[in-house]
Amino acid sequence: MMWDWAFTFEILPVLGRAAIVTVEATVLGFVIAATLGLLLASIRLAFPLAGVAVTVLVELIRSTPLLIQIFFLFFVLPKAGIVLDAFTAGVLAIGIHYAAYCSEVYRAGFENVPRGQWEASIALNLSSWRTFRDIILPQALPPVVPALGNYLIALFKETPLLSAIAVLELMQTAKIIGSETFRYTEPVTLVGVFFLGMSLVSASMVRLLESWLKWRY
Repeated sequence: MMWDWAFTFEILPVLGRAAIVTVEATVLGFVIAATLGLLLASIRLAFPLAGVAVTVLVELIRSTPLLIQIFFLFFVLPKAGIVLDAFTAGVLAIGIHYAAYCSEVYRAGFENVPRGQWEASIALNLSSWRTFRDIILPQALPPVVPALGNYLIALFKETPLLSAIAVLELMQTAKIIGSETFRYTEPVTLVGVFFLGMSLVSASMVRLLESWLKWRY
């Protein structure tokens, strides 16, 4: 049989539990990426000297494969006494990797805000923090939301790499089911359908957020 519906319904609960791990890794990884990326971009904006070091770090992260970074956090850090479980190491690696990309997106957003906004804030005797929080950030964020949304979807599709360090996410679970039952059609197809559905949902949410920000600001 090309497709066994009984087998499909049998493995759905198992894949459902693995899907939760995949979604958790995606959400946590993107929170790290979005937050750390904003911090890195802000350092480059506020502290030019420190920004040189940040630029080097960002280029180093962007120029090396994510899989190597996952292996580094999971296999190399324990040599320095820092031991992370597989899920934590994987989420951190994904978050840090995409933080480098998000920082470039934020930087482009900041540079798109006219310099006169800073000068007007200084003339009004506003603090640097208040200027950044209330004036610069609200203008810089809406244009970069689509790009951040693209990285969210890309990050989501990178989670199968966590299987390299034995995280039982969706793809790893499908491979285990296939190796045990010698049926790969159903689990792999279901994984593909799940990734497609979640990617479409994520894209829709990003568009809604973009529309809300345009209306709000």
